[in-house]
Amino acid sequence: MFNDPGLGDLEKFHSALSIQAEYYKTWNNGSNIFAFVPYLRWDAEDSERTHVDIRELTWVHVADNWELRTGIRKVFWGVTESQHLVDIINQTDNVENPDGEEKLGQPMINLSLQRDWGLLDLYLLAGFRERNFLGRSGRPRLPFSVEEDDAIYESSADEFRTDFAIRWSNYFGDLELGLTHFSGTSREPRFQLELVTDALGVPVDGYLIPVYDVIDQTGLDAQYFIGDWAWKLEAISRSGQGDRFSAATFGFEKTFVGVFGGRSDLGVVAEYLYDDRGDEAPVIGEDDVALGFRYTFNNPADTTALLVWLYDLDSDEYLMTLEASSRIGAYWKLILEASIFSNGDATMDDLPSVLSAFADPESELGLFQDEDFVKLELTRYF
Repeated sequence: MFNDPGLGDLEKFHSALSIQAEYYKTWNNGSNIFAFVPYLRWDAEDSERTHVDIRELTWVHVADNWELRTGIRKVFWGVTESQHLVDIINQTDNVENPDGEEKLGQPMINLSLQRDWGLLDLYLLAGFRERNFLGRSGRPRLPFSVEEDDAIYESSADEFRTDFAIRWSNYFGDLELGLTHFSGTSREPRFQLELVTDALGVPVDGYLIPVYDVIDQTGLDAQYFIGDWAWKLEAISRSGQGDRFSAATFGFEKTFVGVFGGRSDLGVVAEYLYDDRGDEAPVIGEDDVALGFRYTFNNPADTTALLVWLYDLDSDEYLMTLEASSRIGAYWKLILEASIFSNGDATMDDLPSVLSAFADPESELGLFQDEDFVKLELTRYF
């Protein structure tokens, strides 16, 4: 449910239904594993949000010091809370959640080697999955429609290009360290704005064409544990989207055990987000700070809540998000999510105003000032 109709005077209440099935089978004493996870969502307001996906369709063979994983899978890299710079294998399922946490399944072959010097993962990524976008009735969305069918690829193989990735990780006492490299089509498109004009050549509308560049990205992720403190770092260097640039997120999470004299735990998260492209970076997090609180009740219902405040040091814009969940009995789970966008310049619902806000390099949240929402999800397990 949205607080305001937003740009385009859209519906404030959006209802949807999703179904996910999971099938797992093991044989040969667990040395072979098969997993199949299909997913379907139906949305009452936005046809672009109605979709079917295969989250996983995987065969895994486990040996003494190696594993071979083949099929459609989801792989997560990263340690920080406010953003995951190094997480680049899977495409973001943008119509599921605007926070980037939901991912589409990626066809791959993954060979994992366990040695004394660490864990080495080699990935052959067969084909590319385009990012999906909300339609004109969907929220929260960009002010212009995205023409996915007109997507532009730098690679001559288009979406059929084979990409490669590698990750090495190891433990050194209380230090967890990972080094990654990815070479292939960027999962993050940049956008080419095309204006629609009337007979007199006056712009009356516009649309966005996603452009997918071929990139090389080297990443580092690290965690260092000192008692109840966890110090975290993610850093990348990327070429292929203009000049080479670097970005990093670092900070800590401090856990207070048994707060208020009970069995609950409180985690305090503080992180700094940096991108050396400055205001020209087409992302949130070029010079931002994040402060979060994670409350774990440690009760039979597994009740948790995470509140994060992301503040832009240059524009004074900020984004607050809340994620909370709790089980209800043995078969139900209640999930609450909320986002509040604030301090951005208000945008009028007309083309010149939207174009001005869209082109403003100092504002990442100006177009979302009327997109505050609360999402309530009730899940039934069978």
